Amino acid sequence: MCGIVGYVGRRDVAPLLLEGLQRLEYRGYDSAGIAIHSSGRGGGLKAVKNKGRVRELEEKIPARFAGTCGIAHTRWATHGAPNDVNAHPHLDPKGRVAVVHNGIIDNSADLRSRLAADGVELASDTDTEVLAHLVARSEAETLEEKVREALRLIDGTYGIAVLHADFPDRIVVARNGSPVVLGIGEKEMFVASDVAALISHTRQVITLDDGEMATIRADDYRTYTTDGSHTAASPTTVEWEAESYDMGGHDTYMHKEIAEQPEAVDRVLRGRIDDRFATVHLGGLNLDARGARAMRRVKILGCGSAYHAGLIGAQMIEELARIPADAEPASEFRYRNAVVDPDTLYIAVSQSGETYDTLAAVQELKRKGAMVLGVVNVVGSAIARETDGGVYVHAGPEVCVVSTKCFTNTAVAFALLALHLGRVRDLSVADGKRIIDGLRRLPGQISEILAGEDRIAALAAEFAQAKSMMFVGRVRGFPVAKEASLKLKEVSYIHAEAYPASELKHGPLALIEPAVPTVAIVPDDELMEKNRATLEEIKARNGRILAVAHQEQPKADETIVVPRNEPELDPVLMGIPLQLLAYHTALALGRDIDKPRNLAKSVTVE
Repeated sequence: MCGIVGYVGRRDVAPLLLEGLQRLEYRGYDSAGIAIHSSGRGGGLKAVKNKGRVRELEEKIPARFAGTCGIAHTRWATHGAPNDVNAHPHLDPKGRVAVVHNGIIDNSADLRSRLAADGVELASDTDTEVLAHLVARSEAETLEEKVREALRLIDGTYGIAVLHADFPDRIVVARNGSPVVLGIGEKEMFVASDVAALISHTRQVITLDDGEMATIRADDYRTYTTDGSHTAASPTTVEWEAESYDMGGHDTYMHKEIAEQPEAVDRVLRGRIDDRFATVHLGGLNLDARGARAMRRVKILGCGSAYHAGLIGAQMIEELARIPADAEPASEFRYRNAVVDPDTLYIAVSQSGETYDTLAAVQELKRKGAMVLGVVNVVGSAIARETDGGVYVHAGPEVCVVSTKCFTNTAVAFALLALHLGRVRDLSVADGKRIIDGLRRLPGQISEILAGEDRIAALAAEFAQAKSMMFVGRVRGFPVAKEASLKLKEVSYIHAEAYPASELKHGPLALIEPAVPTVAIVPDDELMEKNRATLEEIKARNGRILAVAHQEQPKADETIVVPRNEPELDPVLMGIPLQLLAYHTALALGRDIDKPRNLAKSVTVE
């Protein structure tokens, strides 16, 4: 959701910024822009921006657009329609200050009114523009203090980067609720909202904390708080390689990331299994056996696919550890004044580790003294830093807006956590070995499912004509149905709904007709006959059925057969073919698969 790139050094800045923006296209955006300190006659700032893609911005940049310091941005519209004027960077009327901003300024309407009353003409409909005016109007002597004065007037979230014509050697950045990362090079410095924009140039990064600012110049950097106090930020090394962000011969990132799942699942398991005690080692958990036994409940919080992975995780924890567990959207939890129980273990789930609603829930829980663990994919992300401990899912970079391998690895990470908690409590050695054997089978079984892609693609071509689809499953199958429904609507734009199969007769059955196919999750478990009764109900209403099952289902029109694992782990496998179904349905409809409309990869605003 929005992207920031900045550079100061010796190289020509425009190509570097455009490359960085292209690396951030996966986050979702509707306009793009660039501003530089011009090295031409007269100096000063030059800016180009437009509605549309980065490649269109590149075509608009004039031949004489040279400089060695600049900032750039991809915008996902919040305040004001996507157009050239509302695109970032925003400049003051004299063109002396340029600002790019991720986040939302909550009091922007009041600030706009105050500026207008002072005779300032506002060019855009955005909240961000007020920052450029506030910085320009400051009479402070340094750029750092000018930015600091402006931020004192701001309520809301921000990740910002600021240029000023009077200070051509530096960029000032600040963070509050929206990520800002510094990249350290050889006599050059970078800034971005995501390491993806930096990784081809440096792997040494510093992630700012909320309330922290930084000044970067070609040969140094300085970090400090918004009240001016010095901070001692230390660089860390990014593990991912630049090649991880390439398509690797696939037509889309989504297809690449679906295909990477056997390797990704192997990676999340590697080095964690303890055969001697039939358990797993999770070194970053920071939860000893006494603490694990003292927990009376587990509450999992996440948004979107992370929430659905949490539903699977809650079920695994209840089954294997026998601890009451449930999952809830973090976006709802933070607003309902929930009772925070000291005997409850809270788990925050976010692929990026920067999801604002989830981060805000973590901060509220920490304020009330709760113990919070994180399940995230990005080392050093905000949620990873703010929680008491947690589990990295090691899926590698996920570029497509819709989550596939991160979702699968998160579900597997929850299986590891559930096994760990179970063995600390009352799960037997035999059951521990059973789950470990199942975990080890997952990569090979996922490969087996992916080998059947051609048949799934043929089915998708038929379902692409549907006006709406239903997804149903019982108990372990219901979270799979919810995630599959989300995938289909995200990437194909076909309306889809998910229900517990047991709830079908309590209302949704009214929607069943030949034009509304149903995807049913039917594992071979203790509920097989109940699920088959649901298929009977659908067929009696002339509904078309696609079953995802361990064996052919007589009442289904089509069945995708997946290999059987342990019952607790079956949900991990049953979701894989439905990722392919969503992908090929979108492909048949000609959708922009990696960048679905209206969506962003990292949702860093409310």
